[in-house]
Amino acid sequence: MATQQLIAEHQEGAEIHHGANLCKQKCQEFLQELNLPKGLLPLNDLTEMGYNRATGFVWLKQNKRYEHKFHAIGRTVAYETKLTAFAENRRMRKISGIKSSALFMWVKIGEMSIDDPSSGKVKFTSAAGLSLSFPISAFEIEEKDHK
Repeated sequence: MATQQLIAEHQEGAEIHHGANLCKQKCQEFLQELNLPKGLLPLNDLTEMGYNRATGFVWLKQNKRYEHKFHAIGRTVAYETKLTAFAENRRMRKISGIKSSALFMWVKIGEMSIDDPSSGKVKFTSAAGLSLSFPISAFEIEEKDHK
């Protein structure tokens, strides 16, 4: 599988964490470090998270696909069992494993970025190059998510 091969290529020198609680904590710290909203990846049952700072490659693994409804924007996002991306300040690109529902179909998300922090918007670009922007506030962690 291409995703597994990509993960294997970037494992050397990566920080790797296991267990749902630790992975969730590290995922939120990772997003905060990138200046992205901590609620962008609302995953509670992660089994592994890895981040190779030298290459910017990050991966997340979970046992089953997870769908999350972002109520503030009325969108449902599906997170597959393996997610990968290349990360840099205010941006995740070459994303695999994330899809958003749009008009009766699922659209693969290829990039998430905050191009202009003063705009208060996160831009999502599909694998096909189409993009939509939403308020950063829609992806902040809600109090009920804290357990």
